[in-house]
Amino acid sequence: MATISDRTPWWALAWPLAGWAVLVVSLLVGLPSVLPVLAGAALIATVFAAVYHAEVVAHRVGEPFGTLVLAVAVTVIEVALIVSMMIAGGPDKATLPRDTAFAAVMIICNGLVGICLLSGGVRHREQGFQLQGALAALAVLAALVTLTLVLPNVATSSPGPHFSSSQLIFAGVASLVLYGSFVFVQTVRHRDYFLPPGGGSEDDHAPQPPARAATISFGLLVASLVAVVGLAKALTPTMESALEAAGAPKALVGIIIATLVLLPESLSALRAARVNRLQTSMNLALGSALASIGLTIPAVAVVSLVIHTPLALGLDPKEIVLLFLTLFVCVITLGTGRTTVLQGVVHLVIFAAFLFFALVP
Repeated sequence: MATISDRTPWWALAWPLAGWAVLVVSLLVGLPSVLPVLAGAALIATVFAAVYHAEVVAHRVGEPFGTLVLAVAVTVIEVALIVSMMIAGGPDKATLPRDTAFAAVMIICNGLVGICLLSGGVRHREQGFQLQGALAALAVLAALVTLTLVLPNVATSSPGPHFSSSQLIFAGVASLVLYGSFVFVQTVRHRDYFLPPGGGSEDDHAPQPPARAATISFGLLVASLVAVVGLAKALTPTMESALEAAGAPKALVGIIIATLVLLPESLSALRAARVNRLQTSMNLALGSALASIGLTIPAVAVVSLVIHTPLALGLDPKEIVLLFLTLFVCVITLGTGRTTVLQGVVHLVIFAAFLFFALVP
């Protein structure tokens, strides 16, 4: 990582403030015809500021804690966005958590992993990472997505893609146990599995930012993430109206929400891969996929049970096929600890198939 200045750049402070200013205006007066354009521009600028502050924090606390900070922070904000839309939308939003969680997994495991492997492979031919950490993450991810997004379709206590109340409680608890166990292994028990091959830190060549700069960046990171989600939520009605007018499927809303929320992590992971820090990219990508399921499902389960809102978690057969293909290919492409451009192309083709069949069911 490039040396980080002790002083926060002006744009890293100005862009989150601009994002918050647009957000406050949208809350007070709504979104006039010109404001969606400003909100979109402010959202993108705030994402870049969030990436900068995330890198400062990650560089200060070291791996794998740094990537964990960004993954959990973004996912917590994502959960808040989904829950708020569930409460406001009622039964019409029964599939939103499923669509968003599934989209996040596909975006991360195919789109993000694919572009990182392709970009890193083009620049460095072959890259390496810790095989034990990747396989551990994939094992937990396979269990999470199967228990929460596939099992509802075959459980018999409740018809269709729905869990019964007791099944929903079990799925939420199981998700927390799996994700909590992974975090414990990643940060305490087997932290070395998530460090660069050969030991040490990928940032040993660059001086750490001072504690004061890291503290300021952590606060600005949280503020930036909240602004990103707030702007995304403010833009959602306009987006839904445009999609409805265009005749696009409802699942596309979940894809767009997941894309907006995952932008900070995606940019950080891509930047790491381009400078030959693939371990950081894999920590961010796989950790984000786990957090998207392991934290989202328990949260929406609690909301569904408390306010008695229907929750459809089971995926359609087409999506199950894409999900299992993704997991199968992930095990193969990440199962050697070395990657080339070929693996990146394979994942990107699967991601293209996901987007195509979302638009053309």
